[in-house]
Amino acid sequence: MTANTSRLFILSVLALLMAASRAHVFDHFSPPDATWAVFFIAGFHLRGWGRWAFPLLMALAVAVDWWVISGQGIDFWSHYCVSPGYWFLLPAYGAMWLGGAWLRRHYRGASWDALGRLALAFVVSVLACHLFAQGGFYWLSASVADPTLAGWWKNYTDWLPPYLVTAAVYVGIAAALQLAAERIAPTVGRGSDRTAH
Repeated sequence: MTANTSRLFILSVLALLMAASRAHVFDHFSPPDATWAVFFIAGFHLRGWGRWAFPLLMALAVAVDWWVISGQGIDFWSHYCVSPGYWFLLPAYGAMWLGGAWLRRHYRGASWDALGRLALAFVVSVLACHLFAQGGFYWLSASVADPTLAGWWKNYTDWLPPYLVTAAVYVGIAAALQLAAERIAPTVGRGSDRTAH
């Protein structure tokens, strides 16, 4: 499998995961929203494709939101989630992508150091993502009648743990798959070399 074929496969899987989890297409059996993790993982794996893959995933996220909201018989632009703060999802998801891209630039293979960098990049990315996404909604949405700094901080800290945990589960699975691929691929290669002889 070439590098581009591998990236295209990863992009397809991530897009399907985000669409399915964001749209809750399986009703009560839908997995939690994977969007934050998808952008982080994409930033790690889709090196060199950011100029078009990031806008593609952003467009998919907005399209899924439009589909879900319109499917409820609600005008997209009048939904409470779609305020001027909605557009802060662009830098929010950008923060996740950049965290993954930073990790890739410093990645030399699975190691304890790499795990530490993963934890650092992931937590900083989530903190920034949540700052933009939650802050944009809190300060710019008409849904918050009387925004205050104390109210914003409470809202930020109340919602951070569930978003952090959900994204961490997906990123943890992706990290485990990366580790497995790095450990299994060389042994498969050695096995085929022995078979060839």
